[in-house]
Amino acid sequence: MNQKRKKQLMWQVPFLLLLIIGTILIIRQQRSMPYQTDKGGIFGTFYTVTYQSEKNFQKEIEAELMKVDSALSMFNEHSIISRINRGNGGEANKMFMDVFNKALEVSEETDGAFDITVAPLVNAWGFGFKNGETPTRQQVDSIRRFIGWKKVTAEGMNIKKSDRRVMLDCSAIAKGYGVDMVAQLLKSKGITNYMVEIGGEVITSGINPRRVPWRIAVIKPTDDTLSVNNDRQAVLNVTDKAMATSGNYRRFYYKGGKRYAHTIDPKTGYPVQHNILSATVLAADCTTADAYATSFMVMGLEKAKAILEKHPELIAYIIYNDKDNNSAVWFTPSLKDKIEE
Repeated sequence: MNQKRKKQLMWQVPFLLLLIIGTILIIRQQRSMPYQTDKGGIFGTFYTVTYQSEKNFQKEIEAELMKVDSALSMFNEHSIISRINRGNGGEANKMFMDVFNKALEVSEETDGAFDITVAPLVNAWGFGFKNGETPTRQQVDSIRRFIGWKKVTAEGMNIKKSDRRVMLDCSAIAKGYGVDMVAQLLKSKGITNYMVEIGGEVITSGINPRRVPWRIAVIKPTDDTLSVNNDRQAVLNVTDKAMATSGNYRRFYYKGGKRYAHTIDPKTGYPVQHNILSATVLAADCTTADAYATSFMVMGLEKAKAILEKHPELIAYIIYNDKDNNSAVWFTPSLKDKIEE
């Protein structure tokens, strides 16, 4: 080895040692950094946010969630969506438009199975602001005249309705969007290990407090109007993914010996009667996962499979009743190695 090469190595060794020592210190610091867990109420449900940070960000988290509420909550009379529902349309903001555009995108992809104008039908069947009498065929047909995702459009930030009676309802996508907004907030703080959950919709990143990938449970879909059942159907070993579940096992009622589920088919105007019990969707963001989970409940298993074949970026775990009325499971092949029974 020549003298010049020896001198180069002598200069490089201290830098390599500093790099190694620095890396070790960073790893030790990350391992010793605590996890925060914040809980509270939002959107008529509850949230839990667990994240690795020396500082607590609950005030910022709740402020972000209130921004979503002020844009999308039908139960907030001062929200943007409430103002739009009271008139022929109106000016929106970026949060509202993010959700509105995603909703129309999924409506297009699912041939209208996802529809944010379906609220009047949901209310008519007793699942919204009030529980009423079972609607007649004439009442359903009358309401269907102002139902349809193509009856609402956007010009810039301005929302226009083709019929004043059109009512927008983003409840099938707003929780997922809220999850995404909290995740973005945590990322902006330099946080890489976190789990955000709002009413069962979840997004994860990095590792959990036990320093392993996040594990997310899929709840067994048994009749549970009081939301007390937490029996697990399966546990999914996934991280850096968003997950949303839609099901009819918690919101339904019996009348005249017949079971009415809360998922309404916008095309027929009636509660869905197919064999899916719950649809769990994993995607890069929770807004997308939330919308497609609802869509699959409307579409049924075979149509959902067709959508999933067209969109390989989506992952699904669907629980349904087979031809013998026994509970069965179907999932996308990419999920096979990530399931714990």
